[in-house]
Amino acid sequence: MSLVLCATRGGKESIIAQDKAIALAKEQGAPLVFLYIADSSFLNKSAAAVIVDVDEELTEMGEFFLLMAVERADQEGVKAKAEVRSGVFREILPNVALELEASTIVLGHPAGETSHFQEAEFEAYLKTLAQETGATVLTPEKEARE
Repeated sequence: MSLVLCATRGGKESIIAQDKAIALAKEQGAPLVFLYIADSSFLNKSAAAVIVDVDEELTEMGEFFLLMAVERADQEGVKAKAEVRSGVFREILPNVALELEASTIVLGHPAGETSHFQEAEFEAYLKTLAQETGATVLTPEKEARE
């Protein structure tokens, strides 16, 4: 059985990825799971109390973003679930994809200074992600630019 997993941050690029995931799930009649990963690894040199506070804030923000994504899917007639996880994005995403047996992973193309990835590094990550999970990995923003 197929499952579409959409990793989302809630930004403008994520809306494009969410739209693609919703369309794929609708087209395939597949379940859809939106995933938000609260990744506070950028604070690795900060005090532990600050990291706990930031993790909680990131988790709450993720829950809000996912609530909106699930609502958008529902408006398109697609049943979707939301998953919030904490940890390092690069490690958590393949683990969740394997756990849920995702056949397709849709994620937004990182943009700007807030990205954890450089372009070449992101392309390499996409290949590794596909190999590790056996899933088809899509980034709709890149498709739109080509």
